[in-house]
Order: sequence, then C-alpha cells, then structure tokens
Amino acid sequence: MPSTPVTRPILTRQQARDFYDRFGRRQDRQSYYENAALDRLLELGDFGSAEAVVEFGCGTGRFAQTLLEEHLPGNATYIGFDLSETMVQLTRKRLVSVGPRASVVRTDGRPRVPLPPTSCDRFVSTYVLDLLSNQNISRTLDQAWKVLRPGGLLCLTSLTYGTTFLSKWVVASWLGIHSLRPSLVGGCRPISLTDFLGPASWKVLYSTTVVSWGVPSEVLVARPRAHSRPGTGIDRPLDPEDNEELADEDR
Repeated sequence: MPSTPVTRPILTRQQARDFYDRFGRRQDRQSYYENAALDRLLELGDFGSAEAVVEFGCGTGRFAQTLLEEHLPGNATYIGFDLSETMVQLTRKRLVSVGPRASVVRTDGRPRVPLPPTSCDRFVSTYVLDLLSNQNISRTLDQAWKVLRPGGLLCLTSLTYGTTFLSKWVVASWLGIHSLRPSLVGGCRPISLTDFLGPASWKVLYSTTVVSWGVPSEVLVARPRAHSRPGTGIDRPLDPEDNEELADEDR
C-alpha cells in the first residue's frame, strides 16, 4: 500500500473555504459511496453511550443530524466546527429541532479545537482529514487527543487506498486528477489513517476498509492512551504553537 506521507498538492485554507462555500449542499451527493462507511462508523462508535460529541468538519450536517436524531442519548450534546460559512449555516438549519443541545462554530480553518482538555467523549471527523496536509492531520489528531476524556473514542472515516481491482483503479484515477487539480475532487485524496496514530498516544480498536461503488473508505475507531503528554503521529511532543503553523504555510 502506498505510504500516506507522500507529498501531494493540498488546497490552502482559503481555497478550501471558497470551494466548500460554493459546493454547499451538493456535498450530500457523495452519500452514494459515503453511506456504507458512515453506517459502519455508527456501529463501531458506541454513540448510544456518548455524552458530548465534537465533530471536526461538520459539512452539511447530515451526519450530525443522524447522530442526534437516531443514535445519541437525549441529554447528549454536540458541537461542530467548519471553516465554511455555507456549511455552518446548512448544519445549523438541519439541527434547529434539537435546540441548545447542538451548536456549530465557524473556524479559520486551522487544525485547532477551541475547547478545554477532556471536554468530550467522542471526537468525530468524516471525510475531512483527507483534505488536510499530512502535518495538519497530525496536528488535528493532537487536538483530538487533548479534548477527549479518558475512555473516549476517536471516530474517523476517510478516503483510503484500494483493496480490490476496481477500487485500486478508482484510487489511481482519483490521484491522477488530484495531482493535476485538487479542486476537481474537493481537495481530498486517499490516505491511511492508521499512519497518523502513534501507538504511544492511541490504541486503535477498529480499522477496516469499506468499498462502495468502487470507492474505498477507511473506518477507524481509537481510544486515547493515558493523558500524560500528547504526541503526533510519530509520537513526538507537540510544541505549544507548533511553530505558529510553520509561519502559516497553508494560508
């Protein structure tokens, strides 16, 4: 399997914001290949016992609505973050029926979660990390480690590498398009989520590949190890400001 750390063109934060502001509700058209992986995540994430859910990259709010209406306990809370104002507004409209249990915040797109340590028991991100640079994926997972309570769960889905002839062909075609113009595939590319979870920081409970309509998705659930000090995907200490986003190299 190809190694995730291969450097590929990545949309800047502004490019990603502009794209998803324009794309809006059309993102739900990707459900034809996302649903099978998301259903698997719902099975593995033990959401029926969750009390506080954070979603990094809430998109149109489709997954949040499913969680709140069908899977979370009636007293569970949800907070979603997204860099796109269009997506934030779509999610707020979708979640208006659940009232103050849910809130949605627009961010500047940096891989930061402005919440206190150990403030949630589920950290969710679906088809978002594959949009970020490898370094920002690691930074985001550091943030997840920080805000998750002991015993909480990291719940992820992402585009990944193929396991069948058809899915390998789809991935090769996808990467070819992404290399030429990342915006044609929404900036997303296949990654291996497990490559970013250092064993000193995370215990992977489930990792599986789901192929739907030829598109392979990785579904991963992990638990943070003891909260002594966070580490990135290669288990190094996280600098307090991580060199200020390496001088804002991904503006």
